[in-house]
Amino acid sequence: MGSQKQFNVVLFSFGFKYGTPVDVNYLMDMRFLPNPYWVEELKEKTGKEAEVADYVLLSKQGKATLTHLHSLVDFLVEQNMAAGKTILRIGVGCTGGRHRSVAVTEKIAKHLHAQPVTLSLFHRDIDKDSILQDA
Repeated sequence: MGSQKQFNVVLFSFGFKYGTPVDVNYLMDMRFLPNPYWVEELKEKTGKEAEVADYVLLSKQGKATLTHLHSLVDFLVEQNMAAGKTILRIGVGCTGGRHRSVAVTEKIAKHLHAQPVTLSLFHRDIDKDSILQDA
């Protein structure tokens, strides 16, 4: 009795071209960041790989975005916990869900490790083909 409720954060990346998630509290659109898809040596890699993450996150836009997102995520966790919520679902999207959203999601996850939360992390569309094939 009297123990604090566990607070869960579900953080995931996705590709808008595969559909917008329905069960999400906050959705972040990263399609404005530099796109590794258009760089031949990065195209087939994912945002989990250092070269892609650096291309996205070390850009001027990437650095500014992370500064703002870290503050926003801290605020959202704090406010949702204060409101008695037990779960917060954050979706981070880009066009295909392989590069920008993955890199940003991984960085937010590292930031959240300092928070008193239980984190669930996944990348919904990371393994999907970059071009939709005929059904």
